[in-house]
Amino acid sequence: MAIIQNSEDLAGSGAASLRDALGRPLHDLRISLLDRCNFRCPYCMPESEFNEDYRFLTRAKRLTHEEILRVASVATGLGVSKLRVTGGEPLLDKHLPSLIAGLAALSGVDDLAMTTNGMLLAPVAARLADAGLMRVTVSLDSLDPDVFARMSGGRGDLGRVLEGIEAAENAGLTPIKFNVVVQRGVNEHTVLDLLERFRGSGHIVRLIEFMDVGNRNGWRMEQVVPSRELLQAISARWPLEAVGKNYPGEVARRYRYQDGAGEIGFISSVTEPFCGSCSRARLSADGVLYTCLFATHGTDLREPLRNGAGDDELGDILRRVWLQRADRYSELRRPDVAAAHTVSKVEMYRMGG
Repeated sequence: MAIIQNSEDLAGSGAASLRDALGRPLHDLRISLLDRCNFRCPYCMPESEFNEDYRFLTRAKRLTHEEILRVASVATGLGVSKLRVTGGEPLLDKHLPSLIAGLAALSGVDDLAMTTNGMLLAPVAARLADAGLMRVTVSLDSLDPDVFARMSGGRGDLGRVLEGIEAAENAGLTPIKFNVVVQRGVNEHTVLDLLERFRGSGHIVRLIEFMDVGNRNGWRMEQVVPSRELLQAISARWPLEAVGKNYPGEVARRYRYQDGAGEIGFISSVTEPFCGSCSRARLSADGVLYTCLFATHGTDLREPLRNGAGDDELGDILRRVWLQRADRYSELRRPDVAAAHTVSKVEMYRMGG
């Protein structure tokens, strides 16, 4: 049964705990600013389709910053305390610092982060930190120049990404997390070198199993490098020990180097699903609210926003969506049955990773 704890508080300070049909709280909101990206990663936005002829969302179809702030404000009133700005590539939004400042000013926001490919980060890292951004996560699949070029669709400049990482570090946007999507036969042989680069830096590498997100990456189970396989390989070089979660709903399983050189994480949605603790909602660039990374549909918020809905009405929509939520795709997925992946899912670049 769906539960609201401390229901009197829902219209007040946001201290209430809004829980879905499986008892999972609403704590996190991921905000996709736009569906455009300056990379063409084959597993997300392959060049063959997303070329000069592809029609991305027009400005009129994307939520404005004011509309994003309204949704975020209502969400924090329902218990959301963690906000993450994503894309596409969020740094393509030239007015991003002003949005960050608005999000940082919302009551109840304990964590404000951004996921980026890092290539445009260096010139704006300090401004973003000054505006209130707390941390950045950089998608970085390899430090091998050839592998990096392949996995960014030939669009990425590794040198500029590394400059962005340095600028983020200097601006205090730490600890930086690095999301590494590991694909068999593509980049698994470069994982140890990447880990070695960031060992002792205070930053955190998170190794992500290649997932069947969206419909365009040609996902097959044989492309997945299970986290347990990576854990064995890494432990053989640098002994690791498991550590507990930082917070409820954390998706990464954390390990630290026994020699004190920091920690790494494993995100194992395929082989060790974590749906039972998922506390995330996702707002797409065109104003659709999704309750699962593998969603097939969502709830349009842009129309009520532009038709004059007040905060109470928006809150009622968000509340209803979350109370009815029962998504657990990863737990129900059958990796051994190809037909399970023929369902049409929303693309990752539309809702953020």
